[in-house]
Amino acid sequence: MEEETQPTPGARSSRAAPPGTPRWVKVSGAAALAVIALLLALHLTGSGMGPGMHGGSG
Repeated sequence: MEEETQPTPGARSSRAAPPGTPRWVKVSGAAALAVIALLLALHLTGSGMGPGMHGGSG
């Protein structure tokens, strides 16, 4: 029977780690979430959205 070898702690594996998420993806995601949060806040407060938004009081 062959013994299974366990990797030693701190040793690097033969596979390289996948690259991290690019910065532009993180920034774009954060900006999209901020816009969605802003629109949601405007919708919940009743200001800035709806058919009466563009018309005057007439």
